[in-house]
Amino acid sequence: MTARDDFDPLAPQREAAFFYGLFLRGHDVEDLRQDIDVPPGLLDKWMRARDFEANFLQNLQRIYEYRKQVLAIFDGLVLNEQNRPRLM
Repeated sequence: MTARDDFDPLAPQREAAFFYGLFLRGHDVEDLRQDIDVPPGLLDKWMRARDFEANFLQNLQRIYEYRKQVLAIFDGLVLNEQNRPRLM
């Protein structure tokens, strides 16, 4: 996520599409989900850190929300692929 992503409403879709492309090329879906996601426990650890400034903590929260948005889009793409009828 870059500063430009704050102004680009399609940034999460583009990033999810990147990971979806990796999925279509045979990468394991669970490995990709782990690459996209920020576990809630990690965010909690970040938020409890006393040496982070308030602005930085706000940025971490925004990154967390962004990653969750990318993950939701990616999961939707994978679900659609798995439910797509196959031609024989």
